[in-house]
Amino acid sequence: MNILEAVVLGVVQGLTEFLPVSSSGHLVLVPEFLGMPAPPVAFDVLLHLATLVAVGGYFARDWYCMAAAFVAPGRLPGRTAATWRRLAIWLAVGTVPAALAGVVLQSFFESLFSSTLAVGIFLIVTGCLLTLADLVAARAERRRRTLDDMGLLDALLIGCYQALAIAPGLSRSGATISGGVFLGLDRPTAARFSFLLSVPVILGAGLVSATDLGEGIGSGDAVAYVLGAAAALVAGLFAIHVLLRYLQTHGLWPFAVYAFVLGGLVVVLSLI
Repeated sequence: MNILEAVVLGVVQGLTEFLPVSSSGHLVLVPEFLGMPAPPVAFDVLLHLATLVAVGGYFARDWYCMAAAFVAPGRLPGRTAATWRRLAIWLAVGTVPAALAGVVLQSFFESLFSSTLAVGIFLIVTGCLLTLADLVAARAERRRRTLDDMGLLDALLIGCYQALAIAPGLSRSGATISGGVFLGLDRPTAARFSFLLSVPVILGAGLVSATDLGEGIGSGDAVAYVLGAAAALVAGLFAIHVLLRYLQTHGLWPFAVYAFVLGGLVVVLSLI
């Protein structure tokens, strides 16, 4: 893998990890469309860890407050410690479905990564979820809930959407944001919970694949890997910031259109 290929894949991973268009699907399709070799597992792991740093850094204050709520609640003003503790618990609960799905259905999900047809179909499913989420949000715009209104069942159901998104082409952020909207959250709040929920999943997957990372980086690939990871980090920070601001006043429909068009194109080309 050369430096240009590494940077391109890093930018793709950083943007699509958080924009609701499926990073796993794009990491399958981009090398296929550009005639690039499939990225090594070690590089894929490194890109995901870079996006982990991006989302962890962007929400550093949230993570600090959640930690302080357990170990030093007196440092938090008023009654906010209970709110932050509750959010941390909801994130833990929401992580369980994806962890179980990753263990029980690992071989099934891995088989999908070799099928561009499956990627196309799941991109279309992503488009459907985003479209439905916009319709639901438009019908109940004045009755939206916040993170303070979430309960255990809400966190568990959003976690189930995240578990389904292990399939390539089914966007993790798109599925979890849509799930949050279906449960009554406004789009920015659903996006924030989705981004926070990504941290334990990416961290867990990175720990499981840590041996692949150590064994897969050769001395000749080190520069390309580092630059690719840096590109993923910067692109990830950009995507988080832009999407959160965008969803304050706009819907998800542009991403739905993109998913429909790309998914339909991939399905047609796969069948031909």
